[in-house]
Amino acid sequence: MGIFEPFRAIGYITSTVPLSVQRLGTETFVTVSVGKAWQIYNCAKLNLVLVGPQLPKKIRALASYRDYTFAAYGNDIAVFKRAHQVATWSRHNAKVNLLLLFGEQILSVDVDGNMFIWTFKGIQQNLAPVGHVMLEHKFSPSCIMHPDTYLNKVILGSEEGSLQLWNISTKKMLYEFKGWKSSICCCVSSPALDVIAVGCADGTIHVHNIRYDKEIVRFSHSTRGAVTSLSFSTDGQPLLASGGSSGVISIWNLEKRRLQSVIREAHDNSIISLHFFANEPVLMSSSADNSIKMWIFDTSDGDPRLLRFRSGHYAPPLCISFYANGRHILSAGQDRAFRLFSVIQDQQSRELSQRHVTKRAKKLRVKEEEIKLKPVIAFDFGERDWCNVVTCHMDTAQAYVWRLQNFVLGEHILKPSPENQTPVKACTISACGNFAVLGTAGGWIERFNLQSGISRGSYVDLSERSRAHAGEVVGVACDSTNTLMISAGYHGDIKVWNFKGRELKSRWEIGCAVVKIVYHRSNGLLATATDDFVIRLFDVVALRMVRKFEGHVDRVTDLCFSKDGKWLLTSSMDGTLRIWDVILARQIDAIHVDVSVTALSLSPNMDVLATTHVDQNGVYLWVNQTMFSGSSNIDSYASGKEVVNVKLPSVSSTEGSHKDSENPVLNPIQFKDDFQNPHFQEKIPDLVTLSLLPKSQWQSLINLDIIKIRNKPIEPPKKAEKAPFFLPSVPTLSGQILFEPSDISSEKKIAEGDKSENRRSDLPHSQFLQLLQSSAEKKSFSAFTNYIKSLSSSTLDVELRMLQIIDDDNEQGPDTRPDLFPIELLLDYFIHETSCRNNFEFIQAVIRLFLKIHGETIRRQSNLQDKAKELLEVQCAVWQRVDKLFQSSRCMITFLSNSQF
Repeated sequence: MGIFEPFRAIGYITSTVPLSVQRLGTETFVTVSVGKAWQIYNCAKLNLVLVGPQLPKKIRALASYRDYTFAAYGNDIAVFKRAHQVATWSRHNAKVNLLLLFGEQILSVDVDGNMFIWTFKGIQQNLAPVGHVMLEHKFSPSCIMHPDTYLNKVILGSEEGSLQLWNISTKKMLYEFKGWKSSICCCVSSPALDVIAVGCADGTIHVHNIRYDKEIVRFSHSTRGAVTSLSFSTDGQPLLASGGSSGVISIWNLEKRRLQSVIREAHDNSIISLHFFANEPVLMSSSADNSIKMWIFDTSDGDPRLLRFRSGHYAPPLCISFYANGRHILSAGQDRAFRLFSVIQDQQSRELSQRHVTKRAKKLRVKEEEIKLKPVIAFDFGERDWCNVVTCHMDTAQAYVWRLQNFVLGEHILKPSPENQTPVKACTISACGNFAVLGTAGGWIERFNLQSGISRGSYVDLSERSRAHAGEVVGVACDSTNTLMISAGYHGDIKVWNFKGRELKSRWEIGCAVVKIVYHRSNGLLATATDDFVIRLFDVVALRMVRKFEGHVDRVTDLCFSKDGKWLLTSSMDGTLRIWDVILARQIDAIHVDVSVTALSLSPNMDVLATTHVDQNGVYLWVNQTMFSGSSNIDSYASGKEVVNVKLPSVSSTEGSHKDSENPVLNPIQFKDDFQNPHFQEKIPDLVTLSLLPKSQWQSLINLDIIKIRNKPIEPPKKAEKAPFFLPSVPTLSGQILFEPSDISSEKKIAEGDKSENRRSDLPHSQFLQLLQSSAEKKSFSAFTNYIKSLSSSTLDVELRMLQIIDDDNEQGPDTRPDLFPIELLLDYFIHETSCRNNFEFIQAVIRLFLKIHGETIRRQSNLQDKAKELLEVQCAVWQRVDKLFQSSRCMITFLSNSQF
């Protein structure tokens, strides 16, 4: 494994598998599929409550019952209880397409017409199906349902257009419905007995009475495409909702037998599932456009309105970037959406508003997609109260600004070069956040004020016919002081401009076409990716190339610097992601994924890496192992020039932890680093190391008396009214409970025997004393330190008080007084740890508690006084050294900042 380890994928809401809804108590939960994993949402606020582990193949069908989730993948069915897989059903020889919850049984149907019946009671003991039904050869099942009140019976629809009624108890077909000469896509039971609704591929809906095999009413979609989902309302309104492959939801009135309302732009892709909540005027819909929406029927005209929704990109993202403190990611996709994803909480993810798109689309009677801005190809952001994001769009001659504080499109449109308009290809925001610089495909570069949207001049090279570059502007960048502006042309010419004066200062030629540039403002380095697959680093001030990195064998898709400028990360269509050390001028790590990286971004804290991939709609997160492990040595994780094959992160971030808990195997990399790396235990001279314990843990040792007084009970414990049944008692006239007296003489004998054994025993009995004595013999106190660090404050206080001397009037040494020996060992331990400067703040707190308990004993014993004096000398020497470093650092900071502390 390399420096970055797969963490999880965000931005996935649902896929093309029908959802499963169930009600538990007063709450409703929906289970959806996201590729190879599944997720459960609470419908109250559509917040994510559970994510299932990753499966080997994509999920093809879902079912749920209380704590159980059933997921069909390939030829197998996985059974989960909560997030833990408890069983795998493997009997099918073909892909399983359908799952149906049938009481306390699950019916599974594969593409070959095999239907197996499974029971999940006592699932761990019985993994075999309880029944099997073989459908007819020319019957390809496409949907399955259970008609209400029909005991042990299911109806299956086929791609050939017919339906069959089966009794799963007797395993016999009872009746076959001829159908309507069109493939059946979905069927659902209605609240009325003996009535079902069937959706066909030709866009027709048939409400059919299965008892008499008679059609009641027929509806037809006005739009082309199949009827993909159906649902009946159960709150008393005679409504039928239907969804089609065009993304339109139609609401039909069954009493009036006509269309009541249409939600035209309900989804941007085919409707996968529709579900009316039980006894509620709420309809849930899921679509292949990676979204779940809830609609409520509470308007006066009966039309539904959008209640709440969760959505993500339904087309692959083109560019991403971490925003602000690294908790959010800005993402622009081919679906014309500009989104803000939260790394911490998925519920905070949202799409930035493009100002009344839905209202304008209804008014103009066009699709929302036609109203939206074209896909974003480049963007940059700053930190200001006004519009702080600028975006360039595909084949668009102007740039747009966004007010990220309000998650909305800004009021200004930036239009460079009004005489000769060409698409904007590059943009950047100055370090102060006041200016945006745009570069066009025609070689024009212009600067705008973000507050007013007014042009503040253009950058013109007189040798290029009144423009900045002869060809397309690939990238622009500004330095940290608004002194320089750097631009790159497609033909390989890099130019440095005076930011304020807009005159050309210098230029140089790379010699090949430039694909992308990235500028690091802190170190002044410009990284360029060219069509010869070579990464070059230029010093903008010195005007020369300082680094050259070779290794990619295909087009470089993206590159970015780390916040400190020490690393450069690059991705390529060859499937590799490489990390280059800028200072050492070498490759330190490289990973290869099955799907090529199209964009990447490293968080400001360097703890999380975000990537997007070809034909993937989500954003994938990777964690920096050096930030979350005990070792800071990069060489123990990095693969160097070797390329390591890595799988993409899964939707579930807990997959690895579950495996580790089942098979607790030490990480060989960490094992090698901790014990074989000689530099791991090295410390900077004259400095101290802290214990890394919570501040409250070692501070509570100091204030333990105050904590005990605060937690002291207000009332004394009350006498029990009745004695426990297992204690022997005798009846009394007063009613007071008396316990049977035990044999006093036997107790005395046992006590005397224990005392004699304690006198004979010289070995310590508690683990505290055992570890202290063994560590003193080995002259290595690391095990003892780790043990007392794991103890609570009250437990450590009890262990120290157990060593307290009661009768210490006579001055005797440890040789004649064995009870003084542990105190002497503790003093030796404190001397050793203080001189080694380990766990500094924790050891000081323990010393304070120790002296508070045993200070009088040390004062009375002369040999212990010598140890205490030695501890004081070591303590003073260490603290004076540390205090001197504090004072010198304080003086240096005061001198440099010209401020008084």
